[in-house]
Amino acid sequence: MSDGPDTIAALASGAGRAGVAVIRVSGPAVPAIARALLGRLPSPRRAVVAAFAGADGRALDRGVALYFPAPASFTGEHVLELQGHGSPVLVDRLLARLLELGARLAEPGEFSRRAFLNDKLSLDQAEAIADAIDAGSSAAASAAMRSLEGVFAREIEALRSALIELRVYTEAAIDFPDEDDVDFLGDGEIAGRLADIRRRLAALIDRAREGARLREGLRLVILGAPNVGKSSLLNRLARRDTAIVTEIAGTTRDVLHEQLAIDGLPLTLVDTAGLRETDDPIEAEGVRRARAELAQADRVLLVVDDSRGPGPDDHCLLEEIGDRCPVSVIANKIDLSGAAAGETRLAGREAVRLSATTGAGLDALAAHLRRAAGLAGDSEPDFVARRRHLEALARADAALDRGHDRLVVDAAGELLAEELRVAQAALGEITGAFTSEDLLGAIFSSFCIGK
Repeated sequence: MSDGPDTIAALASGAGRAGVAVIRVSGPAVPAIARALLGRLPSPRRAVVAAFAGADGRALDRGVALYFPAPASFTGEHVLELQGHGSPVLVDRLLARLLELGARLAEPGEFSRRAFLNDKLSLDQAEAIADAIDAGSSAAASAAMRSLEGVFAREIEALRSALIELRVYTEAAIDFPDEDDVDFLGDGEIAGRLADIRRRLAALIDRAREGARLREGLRLVILGAPNVGKSSLLNRLARRDTAIVTEIAGTTRDVLHEQLAIDGLPLTLVDTAGLRETDDPIEAEGVRRARAELAQADRVLLVVDDSRGPGPDDHCLLEEIGDRCPVSVIANKIDLSGAAAGETRLAGREAVRLSATTGAGLDALAAHLRRAAGLAGDSEPDFVARRRHLEALARADAALDRGHDRLVVDAAGELLAEELRVAQAALGEITGAFTSEDLLGAIFSSFCIGK
């Protein structure tokens, strides 16, 4: 991806036919392009209706143009936005004209990358743009917008500032070790500040985990003996007949995936074949695939028939799952057993009694899954977080743990200062204060073109 002074252009709205198409242009050639295309340079930040002229002077399209001079624009460069008719043919003609006038097609995420490089956004705010676009629920969209407003970045920068202040104080203690009657390392000031930073970081990690879970959701693998209602549960949660349901055991042969959201929590539901020994080669392949899905699960929903209760086959499944991932027992068919819907415990595990046929108990399942994801109650996370954010926070936390040992056990100020520097750098990776070209390339290449 090029970060040079060239001018880029791309369709910023969705591809295909639509009422309106928005094309975005950014770079130093924007004023010249605007004059050639519109016949004049529009007044800054004022919408004007104009014909978009081709090389022969004839109109390619007619629409609205907006000009944002640098640095007061999204990218920090001169930006021109053209709102024309949403015809793929007209869009292609207009983009071709922009290329004739000196622009080139933008690469994925290049507008957001330029905004980051021009200090218009922190790196996590740029990522929040993509998260808002990709949000699978209203709660995820709200959290992404709070990240875009800088909630997460401000928390990170506050911790970085505290680390910098503590580094300065610690390094002063190293530089002046012989001050009369003053023991900087042992006077409690450094230990107290370090403890406060570690406490604040631990709280931020908990909130970031919630934000990551809201963004990524849970991967739930539905397991159980044949004919306990696994496919019926999938259909009820998906609100459509995704899986074939019959009274014949072994109907589900392949693995079925369904993406949905329950109470704002994104879920990937994976329906599997009933785990049992079989001579049917097709069903045996389904059982093999079910076991493969188990290795990728965040949580297993072990469905049992509540009218019979957990049996030997269910206990064998629990033994097979072991400690590989958490298990929630779903006691299905309470319409037959007559049991009350709600949360309980079965086979020594957390359980939910419900009926996939009537829908009774689904609200209890939703509450149970939100708690399992760390999203207790009706509150929403303050921001979204990505896996790389959690990894950076974990590295900062580990550095502070080591720093505590260097201070308390070794009384080694130099080593403490180094661990503080490592923690500061890890936090800086989140906002982009410290980053690399490889990381930027990996992040922005996942964005859509035109963003």
